Amino acid sequence: MSSFRPVRLISATVGALVILSVGVYGPATLLGPLPEATATLVTPPAGEAVPFPPVLPATGGSAVIGLATVAADPAAPETTTPDAAALATTLPLAVAGSAEPLPMAAATKIVTALVVLDAKPLALGETGPQVPITAADYQDYLDYYSTDNRTVIVFPGELWTETELLQAMILGSSNNHADTLARWAFGSLDAYTAAANAWLAEQGLAGTHVADATGLSDDSVGTASDLARLAGLAAADPVIGAILSQPASALVGQRGVDNTTAFLPEAGVTGITRSYTEGAGVCFLFTAQVQGPDSVYTFAGALIGEPDYDTLAIDVTALMESARAGVRELPTLAQGDAYVEFSTPWGAEASGTVRTATTTYGWQAQAPGDAEVTVDPLSTGRAGKTVGRVTVDAGGAPVTSTLVLDRTISPPGLGWRLLNPVPMISALIAANR
Repeated sequence: MSSFRPVRLISATVGALVILSVGVYGPATLLGPLPEATATLVTPPAGEAVPFPPVLPATGGSAVIGLATVAADPAAPETTTPDAAALATTLPLAVAGSAEPLPMAAATKIVTALVVLDAKPLALGETGPQVPITAADYQDYLDYYSTDNRTVIVFPGELWTETELLQAMILGSSNNHADTLARWAFGSLDAYTAAANAWLAEQGLAGTHVADATGLSDDSVGTASDLARLAGLAAADPVIGAILSQPASALVGQRGVDNTTAFLPEAGVTGITRSYTEGAGVCFLFTAQVQGPDSVYTFAGALIGEPDYDTLAIDVTALMESARAGVRELPTLAQGDAYVEFSTPWGAEASGTVRTATTTYGWQAQAPGDAEVTVDPLSTGRAGKTVGRVTVDAGGAPVTSTLVLDRTISPPGLGWRLLNPVPMISALIAANR
């Protein structure tokens, strides 16, 4: 007959638990994953990035937006060239005056050019289809001419290529050619304005609206920031860029035009459209360049609602003087600067530092904002291991560099693993989630 012995049961239970604990605890602590290091973002000492904002007039509305930085040597690779499609969402370097949509005069014709080219694309060097001049086109010419609005003469039955129509509208600011292009591409002026406003919305230019193809209507309006972006889109279009680079009498097979776009080229300015109406005042869309020893910086701008051309000359000259002062080699990310500090439960420490120093030639129009840092999880790593990325703003363009460990984070010894079950078991659980 057997008897119940509690001591033997307790001993057996304890023994089983010890064996089980050793069987689980040992492998978990000695062979399991290590807990991740704690990452703390830090800010390195500020560099010498004193802003030089663009000088813009307070009257009307004005804005400038960065376009590109390229190597001064044409054979060298480009250093920075933002995608043209990104211009619609790129923040301006500066905005002044009214932020409300204002009448934009012949800036409307640049919308017409871009929308027509979107519907009837041309490859660089192509002349495009021949477009017959209709009785309605000729009547437009007579009507605009009789009211002293800009025209280029046409006659019924003439054939103008798409390129010639664009040349007359862009270089000569021809109102009758704007209507001809709109009717030819879309069937009617109403169909054109519907298509143009849809295109503006697609480009993110919500502050711009067209009521005609010419800009003679004060209901064709735009914000300065939108129109600076529009100037950038026009400059990025190869067909429009080629037209702007041509001489005033560039029409092939048709009558020449006076170039209404050129303005202060000696100061590095390339006009895209320059016009005046009573409702809009003087409106000017342009690009400009500042050349450094090794790079060329290009920006686009819009000045609308200027009172007269003399004031426009003063304001553009002041803007270019501020550009030559503000555009320079910008230190953006200094090699060795730390943006994150790592610490481990076993006492190891290291920093995530910039691998390679970067500079950019650009316009530091505003004080640099906070850096954007992404950190990769890690427990250990050798010095030089990539542990994340840092991005900072440099004159309106993002500059990114990898972050690397400045010293090795070694694993802990066996003693620490055995004596610290909580972080080890927690790491094992986290790894198996």
